[in-house]
Amino acid sequence: MDGSFEPRLEDYRLLTGAGNFQDDVAADGAAWGVFVRSPHAFADIRGIDTAVARRAPGVLAVLTAADLDAAGIGTVSVPVPVPGSPGMVAPPRPALARDCVRHVGDAVALVVAESEAEARDAAELIEVDYQARDAVSDIARAATPGAPQIWPEAPGNVAVDWHPYGAKPEERAALDRIFAGAAHVARVRLVNQRIVMAPMEPRAGVAVYEPESDRYVLHVASQSAFAMRQHVARTMGVPVEKLRVVSRDVGGAFGMRTSGYPEYPAMLLAAKRLGRPVRWRSTRQEGFLTDNQARDTVIEGRLAIDANGKFLAIDIDSIAALGAYHTSHGAFIATVNFARCLPCMYDIPAVGLRIRCLFTNTVPTGPYRGAGRPEANYALERLVDEAARVTGIDRVEIRRRNLIAPVLMPYKTAVGTTYDSGDFPAVFDEALTRADVAGFTRRKAASEAAGKRRGLGVSCFLEIAGGQPGEGAAVGFPGQSKLLLAIGVQASGQGHRTVYRRLVADYLGIPAESIDVAHGDSDDEVPSAGAVASRSTMSVGGAVAAALDAVIEKGRRIAAHVLEAAAEDIQYRNGVFEIAGTDRNIALFELAEQAKRLGDSLDTKSSYDAVPSFPNGVHVAEVEIDPGTGRTTLAAYTCVDDCGRVLQPVLVEGQVQGGVAQGVGQALLEWGHYDDGSGQLVAGSFMDYAMPRADDLPDIVSLMHPVRCTTNPLGVKGVGEAGTTASLAAVMNAVADAGAAIDMPATPERVWRALQRKERQ
Repeated sequence: MDGSFEPRLEDYRLLTGAGNFQDDVAADGAAWGVFVRSPHAFADIRGIDTAVARRAPGVLAVLTAADLDAAGIGTVSVPVPVPGSPGMVAPPRPALARDCVRHVGDAVALVVAESEAEARDAAELIEVDYQARDAVSDIARAATPGAPQIWPEAPGNVAVDWHPYGAKPEERAALDRIFAGAAHVARVRLVNQRIVMAPMEPRAGVAVYEPESDRYVLHVASQSAFAMRQHVARTMGVPVEKLRVVSRDVGGAFGMRTSGYPEYPAMLLAAKRLGRPVRWRSTRQEGFLTDNQARDTVIEGRLAIDANGKFLAIDIDSIAALGAYHTSHGAFIATVNFARCLPCMYDIPAVGLRIRCLFTNTVPTGPYRGAGRPEANYALERLVDEAARVTGIDRVEIRRRNLIAPVLMPYKTAVGTTYDSGDFPAVFDEALTRADVAGFTRRKAASEAAGKRRGLGVSCFLEIAGGQPGEGAAVGFPGQSKLLLAIGVQASGQGHRTVYRRLVADYLGIPAESIDVAHGDSDDEVPSAGAVASRSTMSVGGAVAAALDAVIEKGRRIAAHVLEAAAEDIQYRNGVFEIAGTDRNIALFELAEQAKRLGDSLDTKSSYDAVPSFPNGVHVAEVEIDPGTGRTTLAAYTCVDDCGRVLQPVLVEGQVQGGVAQGVGQALLEWGHYDDGSGQLVAGSFMDYAMPRADDLPDIVSLMHPVRCTTNPLGVKGVGEAGTTASLAAVMNAVADAGAAIDMPATPERVWRALQRKERQ
């Protein structure tokens, strides 16, 4: 399987329009739901008048917070704990706002009617008496004394004050001594702007209630039907067996579809009350105002360096916006995920870290491709470039001097993680060679001759991927010489059918055409935390391997009975159980049928808890800037990645390139900008929010330097978020090298102004 090429099985069906996405779901007799949303960022609700709307043509029901309260529906916010932060403030988030709205787009009521048009017309008739309050959407201002207080139980708007390293007086004193005695100290203040995820497929759903079984069914795009069921059932206040979640093809997820949203419990209650399905489809504008957003941090960092250019310590103070409410992993991403990426590929013996998570009057933040890792790598790599500047050591050389040597593996970091494998110097040198860094001076001169500025950016990255909770897999033999593999992670472009079908085929030595892969139905009862954190191949792959081992072991026992031999004499290879040293055998699929006739089964379920892996690599970007307009062109991009054993090269390359595209979008174009005075999302449509297009990207050169992971049976590391993690610093270091040391996004206006300021100095 290693190094082999196989076309993606999913592509033909999707590219020819045969996909089955959420809005394709047939729901006979379904009513339509439309949500009434707040136009205010922060306001008290003094009353809601629904009388006129209820009498409007086609209206079947109008639900408000009172209806949800009466039904026992609880909070949508179920944040995972942040280790070391027992005092996390986690206010409840009602599915429909009860007495206060806290961001523009907060849902206040649900109108259900015979048609979508009738529901929209009736929604306009609902009168909400708002008493507006002063709002704060800027994370830096939210942290200042006197800023509007969004939750009374969170003074200073602080939900989490996480200080895991350098908090104790003796630790802080030791760090201060290191910095005081350092020959050089590099300092940066960096803004990671807010990102709107904007998947190709807007959110939508169909809610059904089955009175005969007293069970709800939610058809919704997710990253795991199992994980979505757990979250929504908890909000609904029902046992998980009383809810089924079904997901079909998913048109983009990136972390946004990991857990429940306010719309889902409201729709389910409406379906139960009306006795008919209720469907809802987000408009693109609704998506901008309600889908989880990401990033939105301000990071201040310093790096201590000795006279020889050796890194001694890093100290980071960060504030991160949660938005108006917690999502499942917003605080965890800003704290734990961020910290576990340090100290990246560098041998830095001491780390100080303080991270505060604050509420703001904005859409809540949650997982987005990278999820804390790009922020950490961006901070460190911008610091390393600044270290090169303050020491006078070439930026390539100072990196090389501080890379962790292979002989130090496994390497225990100052934050408690252990890198099991990696050859960072080799990856570094290969990236420099492939990107022809030695020839940059010549290319820069050619750009200058054409009146352009050219910059080079290097980004060494390391991220944490995977980890607990584990994943499950179920192997079944439905007959007709078929094997069905059921997994819990939901595909949204990763190529799960391709990789897992091939994995099973190679493992068992059977034709790939005999294998089907199923996912997207919580009734499969395959435990799953979702296709998140670049963990699927490690965790699901481990579960698949364990399940197949169990199938073989069961098969040996049953084959021994069928073939009238001792179990220890039965061996398995290439789809056949045989008595060793004889020609007596039985094929796998025939044995599966025999087992059923004997009242037995080869069907197997298994699970696997994968410890984290540490994907790493080096990305090199070159940009060319037109000083007259500030337009920045990404002229070249080269990446060399270590994602462990490569199972499917075409999938790996696609993941890296897609991740780079999203990182380039943040670096050069995207900004979910709010007006701090009103709390309105200024970039609330694609007229104002710029997304990368094909002509914004060069031919991305993606190469692999695999070093096998030692902590999972397949030897794989994550790869899904590598491109995003590395690309922010690669591009922005290149922009700074071209003369515009600015915060993201490097829009033409920002770059032009930076160049003008530099000329006036």
